Amino acid sequence: MENKFPFNHFLGTGLAERPKKHVEIDPDELPLFNFNKNSREKATNIVEHFLPTNSLTSNVPDEVNAFNSEEIQDICEEFHRSIQKKVGKEKYLAYFKGTFNIQQITLEKIIFSTSTKFIQNIINKHHKSIIQESIQEALGKAYDVEIVVKTSHQTLKTTSNSNHEYNLDKVIQESRPKTAKEASFTLELNPTRQDLMDEVNSTYIKHVKDDKPLSLLIDTGKTFDNFIVGPSNNLACATAIAIALEPGNRGRYPSVYIHSNSGLGKTHLLHAVANRVTELHPELVVCLKTARDFMKEMIESIQNNKIGDFQKRYTELIDVLMIDDIHELKNKHGTQNEFFHIFNELYNNGKQLIFTSDKSPEEIDGIEERIKSRLQWGLVVDIQRPDFETRIAILKRKANNLDLFLSDEIIAKIAHSVRSSIRELEGSLIKLSAFADVMKVEIDEEMVKDLLSLNSVNSEGVISIEKVGKVISQHYGIPLADIKSRSRNKDITHARHLAMYLTQKMISATLIEIGQFYGGRDHASVIHAIDKVREKMDKVPSLSKEILQLENKIQN
Repeated sequence: MENKFPFNHFLGTGLAERPKKHVEIDPDELPLFNFNKNSREKATNIVEHFLPTNSLTSNVPDEVNAFNSEEIQDICEEFHRSIQKKVGKEKYLAYFKGTFNIQQITLEKIIFSTSTKFIQNIINKHHKSIIQESIQEALGKAYDVEIVVKTSHQTLKTTSNSNHEYNLDKVIQESRPKTAKEASFTLELNPTRQDLMDEVNSTYIKHVKDDKPLSLLIDTGKTFDNFIVGPSNNLACATAIAIALEPGNRGRYPSVYIHSNSGLGKTHLLHAVANRVTELHPELVVCLKTARDFMKEMIESIQNNKIGDFQKRYTELIDVLMIDDIHELKNKHGTQNEFFHIFNELYNNGKQLIFTSDKSPEEIDGIEERIKSRLQWGLVVDIQRPDFETRIAILKRKANNLDLFLSDEIIAKIAHSVRSSIRELEGSLIKLSAFADVMKVEIDEEMVKDLLSLNSVNSEGVISIEKVGKVISQHYGIPLADIKSRSRNKDITHARHLAMYLTQKMISATLIEIGQFYGGRDHASVIHAIDKVREKMDKVPSLSKEILQLENKIQN
């Protein structure tokens, strides 16, 4: 008996033309082909599916064996031509070319493979119906479409109910040991799509991470000219400019303390001051350090028995001392003691002192009271989160610096969704720029939404007229009923005007809707209230800050 099972006889071309013939499947013959147990079971299932043990008839659907590897390649090429026309060149290059191909065609389903989970999600979300249309055009019938992420070990899709989904040629080929002539390896030098996406994400993470280097060199790129000023930071910026013009006791603010959440521009202002002082007063010695760097330097001086040199350097040589993140000295009592004496000496000698922190002086735990009081000797200013208009300006400036073209709609979408910090705003654009660069595509709204996982622009619609009114009521301690009333009390009128102004600004409610909510007033009364607020903002700078605080409360 010849040790070869006649697969070609039963599964070759022209199957329907052969006469009916009874076929018995003996799985015990399969080991003669060096199949392992798993491969033998797969092959047995395949043969039993196509060749029932009772008889072989011409009623077996032709489409089961209709596509060999060359035909699948032709179908794949036709599909790519069709899909490129439907989605456009940019999206085709980003999501389909070189990464999206047909892996299997079964009786009812076509399985596509792609290289990354990111691309799989985008195609499933936005392009699946277009793929089905293209397949129907190419093959003349509708197929279910499944998209899988293909890994190096993934060649077959296993399902308990679909044994016909195996490719018999692959089963036999993969189970047969390779000869020395067939054995080969490939050194992949071109980056995969996942490699490119990793590069994009790495660029973004590097920008937005909050870790600062121990030593701060003055960054000549951070100046007042490229610092975007808005209601949230105008006082801090004006103070920094005044210091740069007249540092120390020659000016108005010999000691300044700036605090805000991370990523809102404190460090940028320090570098801007350093650059401007160096430009206008080159005779002055400027020292810009992090609190960690200050502490590290002091510890090294103690270890090297040079604490005297350390004290002399700070008290006698420095004219402008700026320490970033001063809160990091908490619970470092030895460093705090040295800082206390250095502060006193510099302050008494009329030198300039600037400190930044993520908390106000009284809120820092682990700092001695004598140091807290000195940090409050001078001007204490805070920076709030930027409002929508400031975020728009920041994004446009950054996009211009990156030579990245984005439509006004995209800029607005990002500004609506990213509110927490300037660092994250800029990081979003850096990520888009990196994606456009490595993928060689232009950015559109769909890509922005998926890359940045942005909330819908309309997400702010959940802010209702009533919510604005309640926040105003709680902030000023005035019952909402009084704000809606006809009372002309000065405090109530101020709260009512702000409520109307913020309602119109934040949720774009109509004048009629605002008037009806606030006591049935007509649209002229609402216009008058909004205009009053705008006039006061021009005359009273602190009102802009007050409004920004209210906006942040409403958005949270």
